[in-house]
Amino acid sequence: MSPKIQRILVFGLITAGVLLAVFFGLRAAFAFHEFRRHSLHPFAPMEARNNQPVETDVELIRDWMTIPYIARTYRVPPEILFEALRLSPSKSLSEKSLKQLNDEYFPQAEGFVITTVKAAIVEFQAQAFPTATPSSPAVSPAP
Repeated sequence: MSPKIQRILVFGLITAGVLLAVFFGLRAAFAFHEFRRHSLHPFAPMEARNNQPVETDVELIRDWMTIPYIARTYRVPPEILFEALRLSPSKSLSEKSLKQLNDEYFPQAEGFVITTVKAAIVEFQAQAFPTATPSSPAVSPAP
């Protein structure tokens, strides 16, 4: 094969490879754009979150949960939970589970953190969301 034909063949193969890469790259980009456009947002908008009922059953709290996760779920400021545990809020503490906090700060009291967090949530919800007392029915006068 002559060098001229060899160069033309190499140039043709490189050009074909680049065109294929551009073609499939554009297809992937458009598919990704379509996918993003039709997907649901990973985080609900604030309006939707405000319409969701507040979780009140503290028995659902598990020791793998973190303070920020519990604070969002039960709509309690995380500072209240840290204050109940007598810990100052920090990023490192926010990343630890209730079990890790208990093992690190209260090793002598098994389950202290989860019990304290549950009590703090119940107390906060009692103040923030008072239960409505039914009013007495109106008494109609006898005829």
